[in-house]
Amino acid sequence: MDKKYLAKIIATDNEGLQMISACCGGAKVKISDIKFLQSSKIFLLSIERLKIESSQNDKKINSICKFDFIDEVKSKNIDQKNKNLTLELIGIDYLKNKDDYEINLMFNNNAHISLKSETIEVRLEDQNEIK
Repeated sequence: MDKKYLAKIIATDNEGLQMISACCGGAKVKISDIKFLQSSKIFLLSIERLKIESSQNDKKINSICKFDFIDEVKSKNIDQKNKNLTLELIGIDYLKNKDDYEINLMFNNNAHISLKSETIEVRLEDQNEIK
């Protein structure tokens, strides 16, 4: 496996977030792979996505999408007890409210997760290729 092939994108502003959103569009996420580590204010999504940002865009890879400095997480239309349910991530955007940001993860079936944070710090890190 070629290490160069594994991307790492770090977003700290709207432009970066849009880039990550574009890379994650259509990604599959299992409910059991969504974690909020409250004490360390980290929200993690383990996703299976297509490698759209390279010429080998038919390859599937496992990536971790990590959001730092998350104070609060709310979800809508997601059955969290159904650990095997797979959602499709449609995109990520945000709203700015006074002193903080509300980062929105939009999924199929009108499901979404909203993350409250005082700053945008998101990283998308590829783990491995799915053969």
